[in-house]
Amino acid sequence: MLKISGTIITYNEEKNIARCIESMLPVCDEIIVLDSLSTDRTKEICLKYNVKFFEQNFLGHVEQKNKAVEFTENDYILSLDADEALTSELQEQILDFKKSPSSDALKFNRLTRYIDRWIKNCDWYPDVKIRVWNKNMGKWGGTNPHDLIVLEDPARVRHLRGDLLHYSYTSISDHITQTNKFTTIAAKAAFKNSVRSNNFKIVTRPFLKFFKDYFLRKGFLDGRYGFIICFINALSALLKYAKLKDLQDGKSID
Repeated sequence: MLKISGTIITYNEEKNIARCIESMLPVCDEIIVLDSLSTDRTKEICLKYNVKFFEQNFLGHVEQKNKAVEFTENDYILSLDADEALTSELQEQILDFKKSPSSDALKFNRLTRYIDRWIKNCDWYPDVKIRVWNKNMGKWGGTNPHDLIVLEDPARVRHLRGDLLHYSYTSISDHITQTNKFTTIAAKAAFKNSVRSNNFKIVTRPFLKFFKDYFLRKGFLDGRYGFIICFINALSALLKYAKLKDLQDGKSID
């Protein structure tokens, strides 16, 4: 039977990590946790599950996830964020895949919980993610903090039924704080990659983002939280391009 190594990167995830690990245990032959020197009970909780626990300074989302893969013993990887969890339906399908592997990667829909509601629109669903892959056929890539699996041709990808559960923000304040943090990371990464901003982008990108997510992606069907999510998504676009413009002008954005 095919063996799968699970990987998780963490930093102060005591509220989420047990749920994530428990969802991986039925399908993983080993679980690697690479921690960025947490100051809460993350390490204590992880060691209760007999995972392989490593610590190092945070290198960046893409770099840290690739580093976690380096500690794995098996060719196939299942990588989850600490605030994600497999449903029983996905567990069953992954176990079937292990018995008869017929593809190089598996992808599935991700369903996000926002405060106390599962969000079915707002450009947040189906939010298809590759989470299982042959490490000889791909690795983590993308632009921080938005990482994704980049596969080599001709990798075969299969889409499984069921949802990967994503337990995101527990409050609006949490969402805004994370948006501010992530847009700083995104602006720095964009600047490094020679992406440039201007006043036109700063003004127009937020409006376009809101229109797309609220109307075209039917965010209005998710009620008041749908409006709030789409508004903060638009704010994210504003902050990213405004911070990028400041970097171009030689100003600090930290």
